[in-house]
Amino acid sequence: QVQLVESGGGLVQAGGSLRHSCAASGFTFSSYAMGWYRQAPGKERDLVASISSGGSTYYSDSVKGRFTISRDNAKNTLYLQMNSLKPEDTAVYYCAKYWGATQTIVVHKFGQGTQVTVSS
Repeated sequence: QVQLVESGGGLVQAGGSLRHSCAASGFTFSSYAMGWYRQAPGKERDLVASISSGGSTYYSDSVKGRFTISRDNAKNTLYLQMNSLKPEDTAVYYCAKYWGATQTIVVHKFGQGTQVTVSS
């Protein structure tokens, strides 16, 4: 079955950097679009970035220029490099698998989530 195992969250000061990883298994990773979402306390889960099977990327306006999504198909791993972090980036971050090769509204599966806390 599809499994998404995340790592890389933690506590960082504003202006710092973190890198999330998401190890995928149970499906042909290279054939599917993947994404990162986040949910802050009391808010809905929102899309942060996505990457198609072909490598095309999308970023929300709030992270554009600071975050980079990438994938290593040989390692079945998705990454999110987060630079110039701000306190408003504090949230639980989720890895996501889509149903096809490009981003869709409906997500097939989310990872377990990892907490990122940015202190001011």
